Amino acid sequence: MTTHTLPAPQDVQQDAAPGGRRPARFLRGRAGRQHHAGPVTYVLLGIAALLSLFPLYWTMVAASSDNTRVTQTPPPFLPGPHLFENLGKAWQDAALGKAMVNSLIVAGVIALSTVLFATLAGFAFAKLRFKGRNILLMLVIGTMMVPPQLGVVPLFMMMTELGWGQKLPAVIFPTLVSAVGVFFMRQYLAEALPDELIEAGRVDGAHSLRIFWSIVLPVARPAMAVLFMITFVHAWNDFFWPFIVLDMTNPTVPVALTQLSAGYVRDQSLIMAGALLGTLPLLAMFVVFGRQIVGGIMQGAVKG
Repeated sequence: MTTHTLPAPQDVQQDAAPGGRRPARFLRGRAGRQHHAGPVTYVLLGIAALLSLFPLYWTMVAASSDNTRVTQTPPPFLPGPHLFENLGKAWQDAALGKAMVNSLIVAGVIALSTVLFATLAGFAFAKLRFKGRNILLMLVIGTMMVPPQLGVVPLFMMMTELGWGQKLPAVIFPTLVSAVGVFFMRQYLAEALPDELIEAGRVDGAHSLRIFWSIVLPVARPAMAVLFMITFVHAWNDFFWPFIVLDMTNPTVPVALTQLSAGYVRDQSLIMAGALLGTLPLLAMFVVFGRQIVGGIMQGAVKG
């Protein structure tokens, strides 16, 4: 990494061009400076962080208390002594072990396939020239306007005909790619991928797949990381379609958590303990891969 050093004030006065215009050396020095936010910015960011973390904190507080304490007025604001007891009971009552594995398989496969297919389609729509490109792109965007509830009945009938009822492929295959992902990658590659790189690959004799593997993927890596994270979180939290096509013998985490709310009297502390267990894998993913994802985003944002 190159470190820029600001010129001394006397050097700036000596090197100043006629007419008051400062030389390029001074401008390059200013470009290397680090910009620091003021105290108001840090206060606002701190408030936003606290507001974002409060739901997670309240979930932990409710999960560590008993049902009587949670339903009292005012509710508790400090953790109680029953956290691990409620976590163990929620894990056992909702059979979260198998549900965690199923959700990991479903979310991982959907996220990987969405990133791959969306990047391929985004590259084609952004940089390849073929007949009907704009019409196909408009059709893809148009599917985003159709409510997914309209396709539930025919999709369920299709999954039943294929023999995938109550099986994970019924959740995975209808969402292998998304129109939002295609449009997102198309917009990113249209701006971040120079046409000169593709032309240079063509001159060297590379075909389209070779160009995609050697040129497009390195350029699209920051956007692919963002799309993977968003898709993984969405697939992990998806409840509507898995609840319809799966049962309690082979559930994902959101479907399994419905077991905790069964009965005449709902144990709110137990429900919160299950929700906390279902959130922990996502938090672990952000902790482990958050730095790499942010670093990839910043690497893609910095040019020069």
